[in-house]
Amino acid sequence: MLLTWYKKFSSQPHQPFFSSGILFFTLFMMLFIFIYSNILTLDTSVLTYHAYSMVFVIFIQFFLGFLFVVFPRFLMQAEIPIKKYMTQFFIYFLSSLGIFLSLIFYSKITTVFQILLLVGQILSFRLLYSIHKKSLVQIKEDTKWILIAFCIGLVSHFLFIVSNIDFKYSHFISKIAINSGFYLFLFMIIFVISQRMIPFFTTAKAPNYKINKSPKLLEIVFSLLVLKVLILSFDNPKLNLISDIPLLFVITKELIRWKLPFFRVPAIMWVLYLGLYWIPFALVISIIESFMAFYAPFIYFEKAVIHTLALGYFITLLVGFGTRVILGHSGTTPHANKFAISIFIALQFIVLLRIFSSISMNFALDYIFFINLTATLLVLVLFIWSCEYITILLKGK
Repeated sequence: MLLTWYKKFSSQPHQPFFSSGILFFTLFMMLFIFIYSNILTLDTSVLTYHAYSMVFVIFIQFFLGFLFVVFPRFLMQAEIPIKKYMTQFFIYFLSSLGIFLSLIFYSKITTVFQILLLVGQILSFRLLYSIHKKSLVQIKEDTKWILIAFCIGLVSHFLFIVSNIDFKYSHFISKIAINSGFYLFLFMIIFVISQRMIPFFTTAKAPNYKINKSPKLLEIVFSLLVLKVLILSFDNPKLNLISDIPLLFVITKELIRWKLPFFRVPAIMWVLYLGLYWIPFALVISIIESFMAFYAPFIYFEKAVIHTLALGYFITLLVGFGTRVILGHSGTTPHANKFAISIFIALQFIVLLRIFSSISMNFALDYIFFINLTATLLVLVLFIWSCEYITILLKGK
């Protein structure tokens, strides 16, 4: 019986990786809530490991589950053998569990599990690179940029592990690792997938739609993100204008150019469109923060920009793509019913609440209360979403 279940569960790569992502997202967010509620105390920086767990442990598992499905299709190659991706799944699962438990009980060995996780990510990169290299497809720009972003992610992860050593520049290296991991690794991978899949999906739902992307979009966005990461290392929000204004211009112009048919596609599509528009919204917040640094430096924005991108862009697309992949690969036509639409709408309110939480101290409000409220609602909404779809993942096909 167990063997039969395992065969079904492991039959498609998104099933184990999505399941693991859901589990560890819930666990790490609960850990965050317990710490901010003074129920639990860590001997390490909660903010540092909150960022680390989201970038290098959790989000990447969700999107690897997606990449292991679509990468061979992009490149017209055979599906990845079950043994290969399941070996990696167990590495990710064990290292993620080890990081979680060691942070609570004995943080001195956390680095061991981080190294194991890095090994798993190196194996993932090698697997994706081998598929890319073998492919005879002439245009391989999208997969090339995914690999570039993934490679930078490996370097960023390595730098973060190095920053665990207590020396003069450890904090600076940790900051570089997190910023490059967030923007050049995670954001870039998700953006490459978005600009490839969303227009493509749109053509299936709106037959008259024509894909109209800028030819050098990825090169330009990547260059500006590199500039942004370099500027962030100076810890001066005034300088962010140098990268954020051109980023806002490029991405907004691109979204206008795409002419996405919001009102001519079903909900499963306009939810993905909505996720894209959180990018310029986050950049506007960053630009306002930069101007405030000149004229009202006492106004505090906390991490509003990063959380707008992480919750508004990453999680909206994660739930949108996740719903589509889970249904589509279980033999059900991908669609967003009233339940799914309610989840998507609730997520948007949670993003707005997280933005408000970031500026709540400026109004002498209880910042910790709003942070915990946002985190609790996020876990609750994703748990409700998971209850609808986790049985499909665990049951397998």
